Amino acid sequence: MALKILVAGGFGVGKTTLVGAVSEIRPLRTEEQLSELGQSVDDTAAVERKTTTTVAMDFGRITIRSGLSLYLFGTPGQDRFWFLWDELSQGALGAVVLADTRRLEDCFPAVDYFEHRSIPFVVAVNCFAGARAHHEQDVARALDLDTGTPVVLCDARKKDSGKEVLIRLVEYAGRMHTARLLDSVG
Repeated sequence: MALKILVAGGFGVGKTTLVGAVSEIRPLRTEEQLSELGQSVDDTAAVERKTTTTVAMDFGRITIRSGLSLYLFGTPGQDRFWFLWDELSQGALGAVVLADTRRLEDCFPAVDYFEHRSIPFVVAVNCFAGARAHHEQDVARALDLDTGTPVVLCDARKKDSGKEVLIRLVEYAGRMHTARLLDSVG
């Protein structure tokens, strides 16, 4: 059995990094070099050293135990690739919305996407060096999240940190799916 999880968020927030950090296999990446043409649409203000961008998806896998795996699908961050999200989200258990507090508004589209489709998600604040630290409750309030939507702090480069995010998501998605099932029979 495989559980599908999406990793979404704005451009340059660390989606590819997170998938790569936690995956037990060498992740599939569809990255291309940033081009001169893309400069007019890709805001690299807070990520000046970024040289590539995901143009389709990233894919990684984590085996939980024999017969149970998590399949991780990293979504592209730019608006022009959002047509892929509908396909990628089909059958997803839930999603991680990766956020950068220096550009918090970049994760609003992902939050809206999952809220409108009733896909359980957690917001994982990728704590970048030099970014001001924020409490989880402050981020939840700033994003106007539904009550109970988890917000966790993480470092997308670190395997253990990424695994903690995924554990929170699986636990939360399990509670949400159970509640929906109980509502449908009650």
